[in-house]
Amino acid sequence: MDTQNRQVLQFMREHRGITSMEAFDRFGITRLSGRIFELRREGYDIETVNEESKNRYGRPVRYARYILHERQ
Repeated sequence: MDTQNRQVLQFMREHRGITSMEAFDRFGITRLSGRIFELRREGYDIETVNEESKNRYGRPVRYARYILHERQ
């Protein structure tokens, strides 16, 4: 497994999922969706949740948060 994929998995396990901004800020990952695609292909159950917030200019923005669901 690729190092970036391991970093993304660990972050999702420790936090409430991961967003593209978090992946870029923490790990320098510019295409999180590519890492998620690979992890799903490896069998990980990852849900995409669309969220809304405001940007620094006060305008509404939408983004995806990826959440890992692991069997207990």
